[in-house]
Amino acid sequence: MAESLTIPANASKRETYEALLPQIDAVISGVDDLIANLANISAILKQAFNFHWVGFYRTTSPKLLMLGPFQGPLACVTIPFTKGVCGTAASTQKTVLVPDVEKFPGHIACSSLSKSEIVVPLVHNGETQLILDIDSDKLNDFDETDQIYLERIVFIIASQHFASHKTA
Repeated sequence: MAESLTIPANASKRETYEALLPQIDAVISGVDDLIANLANISAILKQAFNFHWVGFYRTTSPKLLMLGPFQGPLACVTIPFTKGVCGTAASTQKTVLVPDVEKFPGHIACSSLSKSEIVVPLVHNGETQLILDIDSDKLNDFDETDQIYLERIVFIIASQHFASHKTA
């Protein structure tokens, strides 16, 4: 397991993500504990980008997300699939990118400092297993680059923790 994180100085967002992907893979490789891996991924993304809030919600009962490992201020503990950006991503099973959370119908304001948000679901066997939720205290802070690389990170998680449980 990697003991330190290397973040390139003065790198573009894309270059930073490119540097992080192999490090994330190395950190979670061979670690069978999903919670530990989600905690480390949250810490890596928070350290690399200094987002306002980075974390995961896990599906713990039908159509309900429960707070998982995160970095940032206090968070909502449960979110139904019918509420907010997280619920929308969980129910549609698609990444949701929100430039201005105030303009998103039904946005759940866990923190009044959050201005923009991106949520990436991990879907396995047709079910949302968890979501990666990242909030920024800046408007329009997320773009296609974030979506591409955060979806890759979620794919790494899926490959590590859900691939061995696939049905034929």
